[in-house]
Amino acid sequence: MEASDKHEIPAIGKGRRPPRGIALLVAFAALAWSALVAGSAYLTGLPLAAAPPSGSASLGDAARTIVDLPLTISAGHGLLWLAGVTLIATSGRRARRGALACIAANSRRQLVAQAFDETSEAILITDAQGRVTAVNRAFTEITGYAAADVLGRDPRFLRSGRHDDAFYAQIQEALATEGHWRGEIWHRRKNGELFPAWLAVSRLRDEAGLVDHRIGIFSDISRQKRDAERIRFLAYYDPLTGLPNRTLLADRVAKGIARARRQGARLALLFLDLDGFKHINDSLGHLAGDTLLRMIGERLKQTTRDADTLARFGGDEFVLLVEVDDIGHACAAAQRCLDALAAPLCIDTLETAVTASIGISVYPDDGDGFDLLVRNADTAMYHAKEAGRNQFCFFTAGMNAKAASRTAIGNRLRRALEQGELTLHYQPQADLAGSEVHGVEALARWHDEQLGTVPPAEFIPIAEEIGLIGALGAWVLREACRQAVAWQRLGLPHVAIAVNVSALQLRSPDFLGIVQHALRESGLDAHWLELELTESVLMHEAEATLATLRSLSALGIRIAVDDFGTGYSSLAYLRRLPIDKLKIDRSFVRDLGVDPDASVIVATIIRMAHSLKLKVLAEGVESSEQVTLLRAQGCDEMQGYWLGRPLPAETFAEYLRARQAA
Repeated sequence: MEASDKHEIPAIGKGRRPPRGIALLVAFAALAWSALVAGSAYLTGLPLAAAPPSGSASLGDAARTIVDLPLTISAGHGLLWLAGVTLIATSGRRARRGALACIAANSRRQLVAQAFDETSEAILITDAQGRVTAVNRAFTEITGYAAADVLGRDPRFLRSGRHDDAFYAQIQEALATEGHWRGEIWHRRKNGELFPAWLAVSRLRDEAGLVDHRIGIFSDISRQKRDAERIRFLAYYDPLTGLPNRTLLADRVAKGIARARRQGARLALLFLDLDGFKHINDSLGHLAGDTLLRMIGERLKQTTRDADTLARFGGDEFVLLVEVDDIGHACAAAQRCLDALAAPLCIDTLETAVTASIGISVYPDDGDGFDLLVRNADTAMYHAKEAGRNQFCFFTAGMNAKAASRTAIGNRLRRALEQGELTLHYQPQADLAGSEVHGVEALARWHDEQLGTVPPAEFIPIAEEIGLIGALGAWVLREACRQAVAWQRLGLPHVAIAVNVSALQLRSPDFLGIVQHALRESGLDAHWLELELTESVLMHEAEATLATLRSLSALGIRIAVDDFGTGYSSLAYLRRLPIDKLKIDRSFVRDLGVDPDASVIVATIIRMAHSLKLKVLAEGVESSEQVTLLRAQGCDEMQGYWLGRPLPAETFAEYLRARQAA
């Protein structure tokens, strides 16, 4: 409609309702004419029953009042009145409907405008020429562009540069054929920052079916992308070191095997376990341990190639997967790892030396799957530890037999402990001066009906590995105390009974209670019990160990340091400990009279112990010459085959009787 036509009154055609303005005009004209006639009648004396009420509330009320007037006028006048009233009533209803429709339309427009501006997703509308015609508040918040910055512009200013022309061509093709497109896209903010968005764009058609607008709705999915990436990282990477974890390693091994199978190549899997890491973790704390693991991961990573995979397998274990042409390449990779750890690591100004034991398995020689290769490399790693640590070892078929044997020993040991199949043997301890037996060391022995006699050096480490050392140690303690009381009741000479204590036992919060229970149950006086601990055990968690030892000493229990000279005791720390005796390791005693250095070391230990008011016992005494040398150096006590081998309880009782009689 042209502007000049806006105020023209259209003709009323057939079947069309008269415009509201004309209807009202006719109605009021009819009423005016009727009022004039009625007034004339009144002035000429025509009777009227009632007068119309003044101050009517509405045209409708006025019409009803007029209808109620029994006017004595002509029929023509009455028809004129009726036509006027009808027109007024009809116009009032139409006016009310029109007003309500207008209010509803305004409400809808306000609601749509509010939703457009308040939604959290950005909205951008363009016209048929691709120029921006409207944006909402969320668009400004997400992109940084105000409406004034973008109105009338082509939306290409949002392009990130990460998509090529073909990508945008696909969007245009989808709009042309399907009328809409949705997917992930990268946009650029006003400050130049790129961000990922989820975009849904649709075309809008006018009444003629022509595309006159396009609307794009998008949301910033940066946070969702970060969350998804974090979840993916945690699923496939170790959060401490940032290295691949076991899951990703398994995938890399599977792909490496498939590739090696096609190419006829070989893979080497190196299973690396840190030596003594538990001691570092316990003594320096878990935070320091975590720092150490990160530093070790960085050092090992520097030894790898792009094609290699270095993963943290768990705890202090790392796995390196490398493609090799021959065994020599696997050896070189293992040696690079050992060399990388050779230099000390510095944690909070404290230098720490760390070594590793490495087991190596090779595809296809030692396995054709992830689990088998890892298991065989793990087995080889334990052989490297047993061989002295800080070295690497290749898997051999014979190792599986040994691993199976260890598993069998663990299972049988658990059963033996439950069935009471273990026994104790007792080895005498005597004064060097007069060879009087004053003590005995309780030593666990095990003879299995299937495995035969299993040496303590074999089953005790296995007990530690499978978590049986606590139960085994508690049994040894109870049985040794019971046997000491039994000998006393037989009238045999009272002897102190020495029991070895492992690091795991000492760290147990129940250890003090276990010792007290053994004493109460057996009735043994505490001063007849001696607990032997190695230097390394004493140095673990020094403050906690000190508190436990002081509690034991307060009960009257004696404390001895076993295998002294093989660890790295701090003399300042030893002075704080409530210890009563040092036991010189058998390796020094064995070389007495053969190696001058051994004599010097033994003499030094004896002088140092005496200066601290401690007694000294020499272990592994096997000859009269050793006895003579130890006496000359002032050693207090001895233990070894020269004095007597470990004996069962009944045999040892006879041994005590014989010495008592002598």
